[in-house]
Amino acid sequence: MSTVSVNAWMDEACAAVVADADRLTELDSAIGDGDHGNNLKRGFRAVVEALATGGDDLVPGRRLILAGKTLVSKVGGASGPLWGTALRRAGRSMGDAEALEGPALADALDAALAGIVELGAAQVGDKTMVDALTPATQALRAAVEAGQPLADAIAAATEAAEEGARSTIPLQARKGRASYLGERSIGHEDPGAASTVLIISALGRALED
Repeated sequence: MSTVSVNAWMDEACAAVVADADRLTELDSAIGDGDHGNNLKRGFRAVVEALATGGDDLVPGRRLILAGKTLVSKVGGASGPLWGTALRRAGRSMGDAEALEGPALADALDAALAGIVELGAAQVGDKTMVDALTPATQALRAAVEAGQPLADAIAAATEAAEEGARSTIPLQARKGRASYLGERSIGHEDPGAASTVLIISALGRALED
């Protein structure tokens, strides 16, 4: 059975965020504070370091909680509290389970989404990361319940996240800094949705057999 290594997931997410930081910052400069790329880059680098120095003896859920706490403490803006809450909720949903495999991964992402929605009070259509994460969680759950291999389930989740991120372009923002722009927020991809795609796609590269 395939599983996902939390350390590998955070390594891959960090590499993706670092590689795409300029694009994320450009997206955020159009409708936000212009710091999204740099904030996430700093945060995930800190996560990788925290897991490397203090996470080897922890079960996957505890590793996710450590990752979440690190993001909250290291990242400013909205992305730190939101992704920090998401990863902590995901970790708590796992309890002491020894493996992050299909059903547990679906539960973890559902819990992550619930934490983000609770903290940010955003819904699909508000032009936020929720527009990418919601279809991703739904696609992952559907694929897992249909008995598809985990690699295929994550691929479906990534594709759904990509479609969700693109769907934010014609939307007017109703949450966050972008909402202050009103109609001027239309025509721009939400940076939080864009980075969500990177983090979900990193799951596939973190698969272990």
